[in-house]
Amino acid sequence: MGTNDQKRSLPHGLRLVALAGAAALTLTAGLTTPLDPAPQQARAADDGKKVLTVAVAQSVDSLSPFLAVRLLSTSIHRLMYEYLTNYDPKDNHAIPGLATKWEPSADKLTWTYTIRDNSKWSDGEQATAEDAAWTFNKMMTDTGAATANGSYVGNFKKVTAPSPTELVIELKKPQATMAALDVPIVPKHVWEKVSDFSEFNNDKSFPVVGNGPFVLSGYKADSYVRLKANKDFWRGSPKFDELVFRYYKDQDAAVSALRKGEVSFVAGSPSLTPAQAESLKGADDIQVNDAPGRRFYALATNPGAKAKNGKKFGDGHPSLRDQRVRNALFRAVDREAIIDKVFRGHAVEGEGYIPPRFQDYFWKPSADRKLAYDPAEAARLLDQAGYKKNGDGKRVGKDGKPITYRVLCHATDPNDKAVGKYLQEWWGELGIGVQLNCLDNVTDPWLAGKYDLAFDGWSVNPDPDFVLSIHTCGALPTTPEETGATDNFICDKKYDELYARQLTEYDPAKRADIVKQMEARLYDLGYMNVMAYPNAVEAFRTDQIKSITTMPAKAGNIYGQDGYWSWWSAVPADSGGSSDNASSTGVVVGIVAAVVILGGLGVFAAMRRRATAEERE
Repeated sequence: MGTNDQKRSLPHGLRLVALAGAAALTLTAGLTTPLDPAPQQARAADDGKKVLTVAVAQSVDSLSPFLAVRLLSTSIHRLMYEYLTNYDPKDNHAIPGLATKWEPSADKLTWTYTIRDNSKWSDGEQATAEDAAWTFNKMMTDTGAATANGSYVGNFKKVTAPSPTELVIELKKPQATMAALDVPIVPKHVWEKVSDFSEFNNDKSFPVVGNGPFVLSGYKADSYVRLKANKDFWRGSPKFDELVFRYYKDQDAAVSALRKGEVSFVAGSPSLTPAQAESLKGADDIQVNDAPGRRFYALATNPGAKAKNGKKFGDGHPSLRDQRVRNALFRAVDREAIIDKVFRGHAVEGEGYIPPRFQDYFWKPSADRKLAYDPAEAARLLDQAGYKKNGDGKRVGKDGKPITYRVLCHATDPNDKAVGKYLQEWWGELGIGVQLNCLDNVTDPWLAGKYDLAFDGWSVNPDPDFVLSIHTCGALPTTPEETGATDNFICDKKYDELYARQLTEYDPAKRADIVKQMEARLYDLGYMNVMAYPNAVEAFRTDQIKSITTMPAKAGNIYGQDGYWSWWSAVPADSGGSSDNASSTGVVVGIVAAVVILGGLGVFAAMRRRATAEERE
């Protein structure tokens, strides 16, 4: 399911680490020729508005920052609301956001943030420390408000606002993520009127009050999200008057729209397929960006869905509770073939839980530990676990029935279907059947625990805390009827102990070592089989885009960034001169366009509501 970028998308998260940085990707282009697909868009063009068009392959799960976990949704919230801190687009280090500075007490149990005095809500009210304190306190006291980002405040003891520009957070114990609290701060005077945070989706009254670079001005489910530039944004107004995301279920249709100039940017689901990318290379006025991504692509097992109260639910196959079976299945997955034949080289072979883009936290198994492709060893492990073949060559369960695993896949993602066919071949040779269950909405059966395995993926943030938190026992739903933050119902005492240790470790090297131990634990247990780290493969029209920043600047993604840099600093191709609102981050960015387009439900970021934070991204 997957984000934080939820972040899966996937769809919450804390982040912190660093990697490369360097020059912004700059493109020159001719005159803008927007071809707006809808009459309303055409009118906007007639009014002289500059509208940025982006086609992406995901729908919105919620426009409430307290509920959203999908990458698209959390990306929109980064445009609507400020966080306490942001990430530098060049190298991912923490920089000021709503807070201009932050400092801990000597014992690291009290953190004081200075809130800027030049940020206003779009209705004219001043944004203050009281808004931040109210946001955090609401998450601490209302389980509905903690659905998406609850893991960030689980260690908070008390949050106060002694003055409009001073926010004080007291902790129960040290917390290493205090410069990476990826929580949208909302206006108290608006949100205190909400009665039920578990149901309120923030999608009925427009414009929605915010203080980010864009203001949410319109929305239609599975159709579009429209945002207008915030002319009073403290960093400077965006160059585009409007940003519109429109839903495309058919990714080929989105690519076709890019060719016609009806959209300016296509992100894919979450990336363009190799065939689509190749077809666009060399096309007139189209640039393909193919760079290391921040996502992992995995198979997740259902180890037996259960709630915190101990009640079990769902119907996952009981054989998957055996570590030997899980490891056997992953021994029968040829990762090299997946990279070569499915991703066609636009990915790196999967190993640990965190992509190599985040070098400080990247872990890979030693040669003697690696669950390498070895069908003979896979068969041996299955025999050892007691799941032997019958006279027909089929592996049978403890009930004597042939084993057929149901594998959840996203109907709109061609990679799922392609890998699924290989699984049918590889596992079929082991005597195990594979039933691909490709759905537009994988959320419902996933939350209900009604699956055996599922294609999974998350966008990892610079600080990996969120994607680590979704595998803790604390992320399980309180009862079977409720929604938790868990990804796939993992609950392991040793993993939880390591998670608690990394959260309190301020020494970067020591914390990274603990995180790697957590990755090793996940790997050995076999709950998550990371098959690949896909590249960010996206495309845009150079006759509509003057320049655009990737993140990290040297070689990174444009869509789904840990911040708002690409869309905020985008420059229309027909605008003269250079971008001068690059501000304190030194970003030079640009894009022209017409209306942002959404597509397909098959993204691997955060794909459901839960009670934590990354995925989301």
